[in-house]
Amino acid sequence: MALSRPTWRGHLRLSLVSCPVALYTGTASGGDVHFNLINPATNNRIKMVATDPDSGPVERGALVKGYEVERGRYVLLTDEEIKSVRLESTKTIDIERFVAADKIDRLYWNDPYFLVPDGKLAGESFAVIREAMKQAGQIALGRIVISTRERLLALEPRDRGIIAFSLRSRDEVRDPDDAFAGIAKVDVDPAMVAIATKIIEQQEGPFDPSKFTDRYEDALKKLIASKEKGHKPVAVEEPEDTNVIDLMAALRASLGGGSKKTAPAKAARKSSGRRAAG
Repeated sequence: MALSRPTWRGHLRLSLVSCPVALYTGTASGGDVHFNLINPATNNRIKMVATDPDSGPVERGALVKGYEVERGRYVLLTDEEIKSVRLESTKTIDIERFVAADKIDRLYWNDPYFLVPDGKLAGESFAVIREAMKQAGQIALGRIVISTRERLLALEPRDRGIIAFSLRSRDEVRDPDDAFAGIAKVDVDPAMVAIATKIIEQQEGPFDPSKFTDRYEDALKKLIASKEKGHKPVAVEEPEDTNVIDLMAALRASLGGGSKKTAPAKAARKSSGRRAAG
């Protein structure tokens, strides 16, 4: 698949060594199924018209950006004014430091990009920086401005290029303790953990992304094709209740290759919550 136009063009710089580079998005837009809003009375696609609540429809070309400083009051900015505060990172990825990959919390990793030399004359300088990064064996950190936002980039050499991940800022990442603090402490039965560990071992295998398809989108495509032929949608059965009644029995059944829909149905509740503590 050919790459689209680069998301960003500029320079990669390591101290006094720099080279022109281009940044391409490393992912495609998710899914092929996209819906439009349709007026069922006419079967026409609805157009979204920019409208002023007082004067009515407005030409989009006449609009400017505004920042709301208080309710109903805006500071207006032109594109030229916004460009006037451009940072160095709008045109240069300046490598600031190197860190070990395992020192960057996974919560901070965001979107992947491909960083490549931009033009034939950039090849040698790019290769020198890339090979030095390989020998360092660490992640390079630099800054970049994408879509009016300055982002931290994590750079990692791969093959003849560099993979760049944008990293979320501290303000964007919530504290896990806010979500996990209310989880009750449980005195876990070692025998149950041992069985669960064996189940995990049985399901170990290599990561093959081709095996993971969007089943919901596949179902939508099937629905669309069926309706196009004039067929009525078929209601999907509700999933069975998967509440585990006897946790140990469920684990043993899973270990033996039994049904994944969980355990023996109407046994008395034995394990759920009996070891829960404060």
